[in-house]
Amino acid sequence: MNKKSFMARSLALLSCSSILFVTACGQAPVDPSSFSNIEDVAKVAVVATPTPELEGYNLLWSDEFDGSKLNMDIWNYEPHEPGWTNNELQEYTTSEDNVFVKDGNLVIKAIKEEDGSNVHYTSGKVTTQNKEDFLYGKVVVNAKVPEGQGLWPAIWMMPTDESYYGQWPKCGEIDIMEVLGNDVTTAYGTLHWGEPHGEKQGIVTLEDGTTFADSFHEYSVEWEPGEFRYYIDGEHYLTVNDWFTAIEGQDEKPYPAPFDQTFFVQLNLAVGGNWPGNPDDTTDFDNAEFLVDYVRVYQKDAYDLNVKKPEKVFKQADDTGNFITNGDFAVAEDLTDEQDWKFLLFEGGEGSAEIKDNTMIIYTEKKGTVDYSVQLVQPDLPMVKGKSYRLTFDCWSDEERPLIICVSAPTAGWVRYLKDSYLKVTTEPTTYTYEFTMKSKDDNNGRLEFNMGNKGSTATIYIQNVRLEEIEELSE
Repeated sequence: MNKKSFMARSLALLSCSSILFVTACGQAPVDPSSFSNIEDVAKVAVVATPTPELEGYNLLWSDEFDGSKLNMDIWNYEPHEPGWTNNELQEYTTSEDNVFVKDGNLVIKAIKEEDGSNVHYTSGKVTTQNKEDFLYGKVVVNAKVPEGQGLWPAIWMMPTDESYYGQWPKCGEIDIMEVLGNDVTTAYGTLHWGEPHGEKQGIVTLEDGTTFADSFHEYSVEWEPGEFRYYIDGEHYLTVNDWFTAIEGQDEKPYPAPFDQTFFVQLNLAVGGNWPGNPDDTTDFDNAEFLVDYVRVYQKDAYDLNVKKPEKVFKQADDTGNFITNGDFAVAEDLTDEQDWKFLLFEGGEGSAEIKDNTMIIYTEKKGTVDYSVQLVQPDLPMVKGKSYRLTFDCWSDEERPLIICVSAPTAGWVRYLKDSYLKVTTEPTTYTYEFTMKSKDDNNGRLEFNMGNKGSTATIYIQNVRLEEIEELSE
């Protein structure tokens, strides 16, 4: 039975008996004898939504948002001026215009205020810091995101004492959900750590014609001493068990630092910023509302604290010395799974890819708004500090057009081991060669990228004979 059905049934079963109605977590029981009429008793009954049990866990705390006000025993407002972080435009306020409880949901609303040529954005951010902090557990949040360019809702966690291991990213950050309002088919879950900054991100894209703005979806993370597991609507999509923290130039702190300290939950709706970009004329601020149906935090009776950091496994080259799997495109593999080659679309990019006649063929329908809007990648490449590498491939296109290639670090702050290299692909098959020395910390998850978005052309690209091999040390 869903929450709204339960409320209706509760109202139907009301009587004037001398029972106590138990309200949402963090509120005291209410004696109905204190009310003067049945309507007031009915209002309390609507508040009484039970939080379900979860097998293997105990409920630590929850908020079902059934009252008429934000429960300040659980939550804090966190006001900030515009530009506080990420070049975001909004002012986070303590106004009930920006944060309020209505119809069983927490509502965080972004508001656009115009005074002549001046535009001012307000929104809300709430946290449980120093009220409902916890170490290890399962966080479950049911939420509906807004749609619109520049809107950026988030469910995330930060440590109670951010200075314990040092400021971000050394302190760690647990992003349970982020969605960009200009692409509400895609949700992101990310774990951040460092220093240097490391991260691992999982991405879920809805492909059935629905979006995360159409209805409520349940976002959750299971946090244990040596592992994080991320879920959307009960489907597991990301596991992280390898992280670190250190002050640059010093030894790493003992694993599982920095995720061995208490964290707290945060909910906010940002406007603009480095990642989503700024709002435009298409952004509908009348409907810029981030709705949260419930937040539930569970915890096991005990956790095994005797955990060890997993050893890195480095991919081995094939018999020819090539670290690229299926670099000759002899196998017509699945380009949507997590193995070997993967074709990706982001930020308005549209297209497809296929392997045919020992050739990777990339068809672009819409170039999108960023370089990686149309992208071909191969992850899990072994990048060892001090080693030198040579990348070669053959490439041509139906007409002259640009292409950007690099070797990136998706779990190490997206630094570039081979810097972004711009080339103009012609209609003549050409062999391209790049050499570089790995100067960063060892990484078993380097990623080769071919980026074909946002560069003025949608011409079809053909790629053959991709090789990444170790070579003699390059001279400086």
